[in-house]
Amino acid sequence: MRRMPRTRPYHHGDLRSALLQSAERTLREKGVGALSLRELARDIGVSHAAPGRHFKDKQALLDALAQDGYERMNRDLATAAALPDQPLEARVTSLARAYLGFAVEHPELLELMFARKHDPDSSAQLAAAVDHSLHLFTRVIADAQERGEIVQGDPERITTAAAASLHGLAALIAGCALDAQETLAGLDEHVRLLLNGLRPR
Repeated sequence: MRRMPRTRPYHHGDLRSALLQSAERTLREKGVGALSLRELARDIGVSHAAPGRHFKDKQALLDALAQDGYERMNRDLATAAALPDQPLEARVTSLARAYLGFAVEHPELLELMFARKHDPDSSAQLAAAVDHSLHLFTRVIADAQERGEIVQGDPERITTAAAASLHGLAALIAGCALDAQETLAGLDEHVRLLLNGLRPR
């Protein structure tokens, strides 16, 4: 009797997680242009149709990869922000260290995260993850305003100014204009300048 050829299994344990891990590895090593669902399927050993169970196209994969990045970063930020009894400088430094730490470890992913959040076709889940990351910063600013630690004003505008400063450091590190370890070592002084300004006192 003639045997039928064996086919690869359709499922791969947690297929979605395996695809995202493979996608992040490809992003890190080859860039976003090298990402394709067919290549990811080949990489983890499933049929080329299997990724379609989770991602209808490459855009859906990129959204999911960016969302996963935001969710991981948000966990780091939430842990860093959980210092309610500490002075403002300590809380902002903790948040800054968490953000820059993520940026140093995952520069390609962070670039994708920012690119996808501005895409008009990005998912609602991704938008919610972006909002949550900003909320973590804004809550620290609003708490500090209630304590009289910083000026009054729209906490979201103040958060934007602070976040822009931190992301500027991340961009300079990613562009090799700043050394990552030296920048992290000098982060306390950066936050001090951010909070107190440049005028002599």
